[in-house]
Amino acid sequence: MSVKDQIASIFVDESDIPKEFLFDEEIHQKEYLSNGEMKPWTGPCSEVLSPVFVRSGEELKRKLVGSFPVCTEKEAMEALDAAVNAYNNGRGEWPTMSVQNRITCVEQFTRKMVEKKEIVVKLIMWEIGKSYADSVKEFDRTVEYIHATIDALKDIDRDSSRFQIEQGIVAQVRRSPLGVVLCMGPFNYPLNETFTTLIPALIMGNTILFKPPKHGTLLHYPLLEAFRTCFPKGVVNTIYGRGHTIVPGLMQSGKINVLTLIGSSKVADELKKLHPKVNRLRAILGLDAKNAAIITKDADITLAVEETVLGALSFNGQRCTAIKIVFVHRSIAQLFLKTLAEAVEKLKFGMPWEKGVNLTPLPEPHKPAYLKECIEDAESKGAKVVNENGGIANESFVYPAIMYPVNSQMKLYREEQFGPVIPVVPFDDLEEPIQYLIDSTHGQQVSVFSNNPDVIASLIDPLVNQVSRVNINCQCQRGPDVFPFTGRKDSAEGTLSVVDALRSFSIRSLVAAKLNENNKALLNEIVEDNNSNFLSTKYIF
Repeated sequence: MSVKDQIASIFVDESDIPKEFLFDEEIHQKEYLSNGEMKPWTGPCSEVLSPVFVRSGEELKRKLVGSFPVCTEKEAMEALDAAVNAYNNGRGEWPTMSVQNRITCVEQFTRKMVEKKEIVVKLIMWEIGKSYADSVKEFDRTVEYIHATIDALKDIDRDSSRFQIEQGIVAQVRRSPLGVVLCMGPFNYPLNETFTTLIPALIMGNTILFKPPKHGTLLHYPLLEAFRTCFPKGVVNTIYGRGHTIVPGLMQSGKINVLTLIGSSKVADELKKLHPKVNRLRAILGLDAKNAAIITKDADITLAVEETVLGALSFNGQRCTAIKIVFVHRSIAQLFLKTLAEAVEKLKFGMPWEKGVNLTPLPEPHKPAYLKECIEDAESKGAKVVNENGGIANESFVYPAIMYPVNSQMKLYREEQFGPVIPVVPFDDLEEPIQYLIDSTHGQQVSVFSNNPDVIASLIDPLVNQVSRVNINCQCQRGPDVFPFTGRKDSAEGTLSVVDALRSFSIRSLVAAKLNENNKALLNEIVEDNNSNFLSTKYIF
């Protein structure tokens, strides 16, 4: 069967879907977590339609997964009040709880979360079209991240479990929470990237307003009961509804202390402007990216192609860390394109439950039309699709397209396509891709491919001041999670990693006194009697 025929028949009858990947029944969420209660919802709901179409005769229809509440500003403001009351100006049960006890709560939550692995993994697969194997990987990586966060907090607390004496002043320095955190995650890693902000914010003593992403909403429902039972009342609250309806009022209230958003810079800018006291608002943002790969004439083409395919097409290119534009030296461009096209042709495409599948349907309903627009725009300005079948679409599935030669007049040169299209730009002088990165509004990462140490060295120094991570002979990526993850320009604000996230959602506070006999006696008595959770020399193992 030709590739065109395979694309035309990519969607199957429901009876052909392996039973282990189907739900016993659709999941219709009629409740939400607010102020420590699972509150019933009788209002309008939004259907969750999978990017996977199901064939019925000649008709194709998106598989209905279930539905979730479409709440209003009223419910969002009630959830905000619950989070504010639970924080209680830093005097609430959660922000004043000992680090050890907060860790115990998160450990208990993690155990309950693991019990829901099967259903959450299935929902990731069906809601966003991610392969089953990658959905399992996302869940497991999230659990590993939580454990790593706990270990990192223990290390931080151990370092803080002593008094410092300087210039006649004795002090203990610890990290304390910031307040109410509004947490909004992305659809492409709806569990992992949401929890890499939510969990650090939570474990540091903040209270949470959590808005699930537009695609990947329902997968959080099985975890709400664990949030409810493992944390004090009002510490974790979910808000549902249309973002443009419910979020502006939350920001305008001035009661949000931290905004964490993984999404677009435009949305982040608009939300920050709504806050009445911007100087009091801390923002931890993961935003747009247009990561480039630079393939020099000294590159190992086989390696460069292998890493470019991984970087540009893992999860269909729907990653902020994806390689979204490739600069290749003109002298090797044709060989690179030929090898790249051959590599793309070997990728397995199909349904998320298929073993070894690389390319799957796209969750955003309007994405195929946008990608077609980008391809046609590039073609009208001199580029061509260089791989056979590139850009062929069937409903939500788009076969990868390699576009060459791309130039500065094309959408693909500047816009973040966030999908399976690989723009390739020829260059003669290394100054050309360097200048591209200087002029770009994005500054997350870059990948440099060369076996010439002088060339690599000549690129490192200018590029580290344009992007936050320079990858040598490998794809752009976030991990390992202990490494800092951030960006320059419009690509990020704040830094995430296992340790950095804990710092981002807290502030250093200290208790200090003049070192004299009276104060020594006071401090010793407080510590010995365990009268303060902050002022303590307990050592967490």
